[in-house]
Amino acid sequence: MKTFQGILAVVILFGLLFVSVGTCFAEGGGLRYSITVSKFENRSGWAGQWDLGHAWGAVLTDSLNQTGRFIVLGEKDMRNEAMQEQDLAASGRTAGGGKVVEIGQMTPAQLLVKGEITHFADGTAGGGGGIGYKGVRIGAKGGKAEINVVMYIVDSTTGQVMASKKCYGEVTKKGLSLGLSKGGFNGDIGGFKKTNAGKAIEIAVDEGVAFLTSSLASIPWTGKVVLVNGNTVYINRGSREGVSIGQVFNVGTSTVLRDPDTGEILDETVEKVATIQAKSVKEKIATCEITQGSGVEKGMTVTYLQ
Repeated sequence: MKTFQGILAVVILFGLLFVSVGTCFAEGGGLRYSITVSKFENRSGWAGQWDLGHAWGAVLTDSLNQTGRFIVLGEKDMRNEAMQEQDLAASGRTAGGGKVVEIGQMTPAQLLVKGEITHFADGTAGGGGGIGYKGVRIGAKGGKAEINVVMYIVDSTTGQVMASKKCYGEVTKKGLSLGLSKGGFNGDIGGFKKTNAGKAIEIAVDEGVAFLTSSLASIPWTGKVVLVNGNTVYINRGSREGVSIGQVFNVGTSTVLRDPDTGEILDETVEKVATIQAKSVKEKIATCEITQGSGVEKGMTVTYLQ
């Protein structure tokens, strides 16, 4: 009987946890933000046989993908390579092979994550003669790895820093240790996370991602009107961004206030003209119906009505 009551209590606990998590996600409408991870600058003074900034960016990108709250775009170098490929295809110097690379199809990022690694210590010096596999060395000693990072969330349109966070990760592994052999981080995120350095970075990344996700409530989710046909309004946000049938949005004209001396954006307001509701949704677009107001025009700003 006691065993049954214990199992029932665990089931109830997990049920409440599930409802709580679902409610939190519903409060944000399940909407996703497009985001780009910029390469973090290594200001720690640490230099090794692997790129610290690249390893951090890879773990951060993986963690952001896991949340389901973001459309994670490639890092700057990846996007530059994609644009170079578009330019090459447009030059007519490549065989089409049935595939046409279109120019102007890059998904714009709403948010940019950037920052600096201010301190890093990799104390994973393994014992002599350890076993190596895919850049990971198993040694006989343990050590401490720690990292300090300052993370910034930037509005990609205005360049304004919307929030910042100092993240810290530390791991001390005694006994059998995992370190990085010559060649270091090679893109194998799973293997890297098994090292002390990888675990320390993962802890700091998790702290940063949790902060970023919690900050979304204060970051406006926006879209644009791409076409108006009578009472039907098409917006440039779809299932990819988490839009679902029945969601309600405000539409209005956006006014940007700039500092006359510096040109810096001081504030941006949206004057509402109408309310629309999603009636059908495709991957990159949603078809909506005007439920209140009028005067909706192409190019107007769409905001989520919470």
